Amino acid sequence: MSDHTFSLFDPIEDDVKVKQSSPPAKKTASISIDPKIEESWKKVLKNEFQQPYFQELKGFLLEEKKAGQTILPPSNFIFEAFRLSPFDKTKVVIIGQDPYHGINQCHGPCFSVQKNIPIPPSLKNIHKEVHDDLGLPIPNHGNLEHWANQGVLMLNAVLTVRAHQPASHSGKGWENFTDQVIRTISDQKEGVVFLLWGNFAKSKRALIDTKKHTILSAPHPSPFSVRSGFFGCKHFSQTNDILKKTGKKPIDWKIKS
Repeated sequence: MSDHTFSLFDPIEDDVKVKQSSPPAKKTASISIDPKIEESWKKVLKNEFQQPYFQELKGFLLEEKKAGQTILPPSNFIFEAFRLSPFDKTKVVIIGQDPYHGINQCHGPCFSVQKNIPIPPSLKNIHKEVHDDLGLPIPNHGNLEHWANQGVLMLNAVLTVRAHQPASHSGKGWENFTDQVIRTISDQKEGVVFLLWGNFAKSKRALIDTKKHTILSAPHPSPFSVRSGFFGCKHFSQTNDILKKTGKKPIDWKIKS
């Protein structure tokens, strides 16, 4: 898989970092926010980066940086879900809402966390359903890159968040971008399986052509709703059955410890 650098933001002179030894806290630093997006995604989404909403989003994020806000995930992970799951290889899409807002938690793909980070409750329930559905061992970490590398795009509708402030970047433009990602997959690919967990994810149903693709929906794996239908949904075995019927290689859902 080729990996290409795509400049979301031009380098700017910013005053984010503070020189601790220079009272009265003179601020000076030069930062470059330069995420990466894989080449096949760049080709199909190239027009989006010039849209007015995207330019407004760019301006908003730059203002957040100038104000000293900690933006999560780190800039080099904003498009990590796309880097791990190229457009050409995407065959399953899991839709999330908002990145984890704890420091070091989110690293791009929805629901996934880095190794050595406590596993969030919803992900624990996902692990349990995989175990109950397929008999696979429950892993001791929450990094789902193994799924992503097989073509499972784990897409948050909003790709950034302020640290410790959930949904703080909602309504700033990311939803326009990720809705177009879903439309592009629906329009340009065949036989993709979309896993819609919870009401927010289900609201994206209208963007998907169900004549070409399969939607599997269930309640969210959150502890508040998991027992109302996520447990027992068997989406992981169903997804593999659908992929095999269309001649695609099934997903190895096993996460190595």
